[in-house]
Amino acid sequence: MNAMKRLLLLLLSLSVASWAAEPWRAPSTQIDAVYPQVEALYLDLHRNPELSYHEEKTAAKIADQLRKLGYDVTTGVGGNGVVGVFKNGSGPVVMLRAELDALPVPEKTGLPYASHVTTHDDRGVEVPVMHACGHDLHMAIGIGTAALLAQNKDRWRGTFIYVGQPAEERIGGAKAMIKEGLFTRFPKPDFAFAVHDSNGLPAGKVGYTPGFSASNADSVNVTVYGVGGHGSAPQETVDPIVIAARTIVSWQTIVSREIDPQEPAVITVGTIHGGTKNNIIPDEVLMQLTVRSYKDEVRKHLLAAIERIAVAEAAAAGAPKKPLVQLMEGVGAVYNDPQITNRVAERLKQVMGDANVVLGRPIMASDDFAEYRFGGVPSVMLELGAVNPAKYAEAMKSGGALPGPHSPYFAPDREPSLKTGIEVEMAAILELMSKP
Repeated sequence: MNAMKRLLLLLLSLSVASWAAEPWRAPSTQIDAVYPQVEALYLDLHRNPELSYHEEKTAAKIADQLRKLGYDVTTGVGGNGVVGVFKNGSGPVVMLRAELDALPVPEKTGLPYASHVTTHDDRGVEVPVMHACGHDLHMAIGIGTAALLAQNKDRWRGTFIYVGQPAEERIGGAKAMIKEGLFTRFPKPDFAFAVHDSNGLPAGKVGYTPGFSASNADSVNVTVYGVGGHGSAPQETVDPIVIAARTIVSWQTIVSREIDPQEPAVITVGTIHGGTKNNIIPDEVLMQLTVRSYKDEVRKHLLAAIERIAVAEAAAAGAPKKPLVQLMEGVGAVYNDPQITNRVAERLKQVMGDANVVLGRPIMASDDFAEYRFGGVPSVMLELGAVNPAKYAEAMKSGGALPGPHSPYFAPDREPSLKTGIEVEMAAILELMSKP
């Protein structure tokens, strides 16, 4: 009997020692055990999406999940923001961000759990709603991670914060939460972490990009004015459509002739609105632009050049007044702290294998996850593969396109994406919480 007890104690000590040597790894059996809860939440969120600034039911679901796990939950932060805090002794404070909002996109995936939701947007227009960017995936993965952290609190020390952030698609939610005390009413994080699903990698893989990983983005409205009149007598008018056309062409030289070719920059005119009939010259034309770059100095140059050229083209055409240039909204660039990103990547390679952890490339899309860095918190966002591996391999072979975020056909490969996401978050967060 004594020999048997000694053997059991030895096996137990070896098990504890193994975990202590690898505190970053969640056993696959634990992920499997929490998966039904995570999948059920994912399916519910996917079927019932809500637009930015209207995520009341989504926020309530996330808050309820966190309360059941023993988290101290606060709702209504920065609109519909949810903050769940789990304190587990002294140690680092790590924040995980998951977005609550969906997009005005009609779902065309044909999935049995597809969204059939329609609602009225802020203009009163009826629109379809879909989780076309994977925020439902992010929320569900985060709840799985929150559950495993609560179950294994003897294996880490510090404070974990789950942030359910509203209005990412309108790039206003992070700012609103910070303004309403995210970093003052609650423990200020030492690190902020997030994952974002992608059609650029197959499910089972994760990408990391030290430094700039997503661009800043500014939405700019430019209204040019003219003198309207009959289309048969253009000499009696100042045609704002011609002014707009010249302005758009001239804007193309900003990136090609004013910005260092080694500095990424994009100016896209997404809409142009002017006129009501083919034989009427209007009084004004509205152009709506998206402007993107990484560095602050490039951003300032682009915005100043857009206005300078618009004013000059209007003056050259004899316009009755200067154009109205309005910066409607903007967000800074996502910058992954290089030291922390590389540290997390090395740990992920140990957990997932080198082949499944891929060095990524910066993209010109944007995300208001950037605001947490501007709030003084070192941040890391990782790219989570979400494409069925066989479909991904076929697309790489044929050169075919894969539906990605914001597409009505975007559908993450559910089970491997959810499970890999939990594995990635557990490995990264426990690595960050394993050391002061």
